[in-house]
Amino acid sequence: MIGRTAGPFRILHLEDSDLDAELIEAELERLGHPIHIVRVITRDAFAAEARPGRHDLILADYVLPAFDGISAFRIAQAQCPDIPFVFCSGTLGEDIAVEALKDGATDYVTKQRIDRLPRIVVRALAEARTRAEKRAAEAALQALNQSLEARVAERTRELAEANAALQQQIAERERAEEALRLVQRLEAIGQLTSGVAHDFNNLLTVISGNIEFLERDVTSERSKRRLDMMRGAAARGASLTAQLLAFSRRQRLEPKPVSLNRTVASMRDLLQSSIGGAVQIETALQADLWPALVDATQIELVILNLAINARDAMAVGGRLTIETANVAVAGAPTRPEQPSPGEYVMIAVSDTGTGMTPEVLARVFEPFFTTKAVGKGSGLGLAQVFGFVKQSGGGIRVDTVPGEGTSFKVYLPRAESEGVASPAMATETDCASTQSPGTKPTLLVVDDDAWVREVTATRLGEAGYDLREAASGLQALVALEADPCVDLVVLDFAMPGMNGAEAATEIRKRWPEVPVLFVTGYADMEALTQAGAVGADAIVQKPFRDGELERKVAAILAARPMPHLRLVSDRERSA
Repeated sequence: MIGRTAGPFRILHLEDSDLDAELIEAELERLGHPIHIVRVITRDAFAAEARPGRHDLILADYVLPAFDGISAFRIAQAQCPDIPFVFCSGTLGEDIAVEALKDGATDYVTKQRIDRLPRIVVRALAEARTRAEKRAAEAALQALNQSLEARVAERTRELAEANAALQQQIAERERAEEALRLVQRLEAIGQLTSGVAHDFNNLLTVISGNIEFLERDVTSERSKRRLDMMRGAAARGASLTAQLLAFSRRQRLEPKPVSLNRTVASMRDLLQSSIGGAVQIETALQADLWPALVDATQIELVILNLAINARDAMAVGGRLTIETANVAVAGAPTRPEQPSPGEYVMIAVSDTGTGMTPEVLARVFEPFFTTKAVGKGSGLGLAQVFGFVKQSGGGIRVDTVPGEGTSFKVYLPRAESEGVASPAMATETDCASTQSPGTKPTLLVVDDDAWVREVTATRLGEAGYDLREAASGLQALVALEADPCVDLVVLDFAMPGMNGAEAATEIRKRWPEVPVLFVTGYADMEALTQAGAVGADAIVQKPFRDGELERKVAAILAARPMPHLRLVSDRERSA
């Protein structure tokens, strides 16, 4: 706890802008502690409030209509020098800020980086408390020097206790800082891997699509074998990108209520055959287990992945224990993989293997990190588990003792029912009257990558569709404005400017009956859901596999009613 141990933090705020004051107050609420703010604008009001003991911190703008921050700082130095003074201004120059710091100001923050304010306030309050404690300690020490030997001994004991408490606080802060660094490192790795996977999937789409085109013209058996090898390599590349997307929380999930007890029971034979007869499998399943809201297929892969890792940690056999339980998590997480407070369905996979050292535990969820021999593991298994669990809204705790074993406890969200939003009303435009009988369906293919767009359009053209093309979400909207009678929009997700999810959202607002099929190398599932992508049939993964694109296009068109296109007018959209 920083500052005073009870009551709200008292802040004197010199600010003339109502909007800036509201923004700053909102940032200060992130401190997680009650705050009492006294806001002033004039010199007289500031001088009346800037008194010792009235406030814990002074926060001041630099330029005001009839007053300025430097003058306020001079008043505070004269009247209450022990109260931390922080400048918060959009016009404070670097030279002026440095001079103010040299003169005794505590810190400064620009309004353009207002998100730094809570951290600066925390540090300022902590430093003020440290200075106060130091002054109190010095006064007490001076008194001790004038007292008896017994009092010296007593005070020495008290100082030792205070030092121990301070060391404990330092250790806690170091642990928190290390946890923050780990979160930032994993987040950076996740952003990198998702971007690499997306670009790699685009390349694989071009490669696999052209392999399929070449097969139609190749007659040599030797060339066909080479094309088969190329197709296999592309498939392995697609599998690798799928694992990277799992870690970066960009894989496609279909969460539904799942009984983990039934899942474990149904996997018993598969687990035994996967880990071998030398390992004994035991289960401890809670009878009244809550349903978990997860993707049923992916949770099976998580359990299997953890079981295989456990087998590899038990070189000469051992015991594998799978446990389920209803768990209410109360404490805040101290590591990025751990769950936030809430109710969870927990499944634990424990082994009696070699355990992990602290150094290994710190990196266990990083992609491509592995302690196995070359060729024995890619280092993506636990990264994939981490990504799936975090994307599902859960967390993981790892308990391990070197030489004794490890337990991976996976916390998954408890299933709850959700309401379904009602579709918006719209006006109708009849496209059937503009189409002659027997007209081929018209598809709009949208992709910023010209090569990928060419592969997609070629496949769909050969499947018998009339095609239009657009190189961006904005171009797609312009094309639909010119002629909205399109049977299906085949839309890439990751595009510069307006991405696929944003384009689809706008399309559904203005042309609600035009279906959208996403073609993507990776996707933000929340954004896709908001854009109307419901279920696996609305998404095709890059690179294309086994005619999946053609099948899903045909299925959407077959399920679509007669084309009475509904076009929302500008007047209705603005109403």
